[in-house]
Amino acid sequence: MFFYNGNLHHSTTLELPIAEPGLLYGATVFTTLRVYDNSLDHHLTQWAGHCRRLKTSLDDFQWPQPDWQSLREGAERMMEHGSVLRIAIFPDGRELITGRIIPQDLANRQEMGIKAWVADDRMYVRSLPTHKTGNYLCCWLALQAAQRQHCQEAILINGKGDWLETSTGNLWGWKDGRWWTPPVEAGILPGVMRSQLFQWLETHHYPAIAQPWTAEVVAGFEAIAYSNSVVQIIPLREIQHQNSHLTYDPHHPALAKLRKLFPATRPG
Repeated sequence: MFFYNGNLHHSTTLELPIAEPGLLYGATVFTTLRVYDNSLDHHLTQWAGHCRRLKTSLDDFQWPQPDWQSLREGAERMMEHGSVLRIAIFPDGRELITGRIIPQDLANRQEMGIKAWVADDRMYVRSLPTHKTGNYLCCWLALQAAQRQHCQEAILINGKGDWLETSTGNLWGWKDGRWWTPPVEAGILPGVMRSQLFQWLETHHYPAIAQPWTAEVVAGFEAIAYSNSVVQIIPLREIQHQNSHLTYDPHHPALAKLRKLFPATRPG
């Protein structure tokens, strides 16, 4: 089931013209959100933040805006079938909304952490990194490569070797009594969850530092995690980097403080 161009479709296939730019070039912008307490207006759902992300990219690309009322109605209908919604906008304003459930092993990943692999090969470079476009091949390839290394995430780097983000989220590191994250200017996606965490930390007088993750900076971290709107915060307990294995405590006290942003709620 999916919502496309103003209508709900009971199907697993979508018919597109062979000249569709979204098909040929990945010419879409999208966002993925998690619905809390079955409400788009829940403060953790961040509906306005996700719509703002879409609108910013559409304005920058000089694409027409979608019918926002229809888009919201489509999201409300789709969230009845899954609390994770992926909303994509085509260059002519058409919308495509799909839904899925929360990953079944999410609680275990949040508690025990996962293994990650640093994608040292410079081929894994996202195009238009500050926008979430349909051309996500770089991230998909990096994740596939990480899985071949028996890891669950990949960490992307730039030409200088600085760590940027994971294939699906933003990085956070703890040292010197505070959280650090790479800056947007380094060439990362300014995630909606990243913005939420920045605001929450500032409100609770734990301001985060946005600074490039050079080798020197990374070497001092006591804990590392990544975030996105679906998984919230997941610790990285082990990172494969070149010929070394970096290990971190997935139960570091700083992680517990960060998780206080997410009180017990029904996911959908």
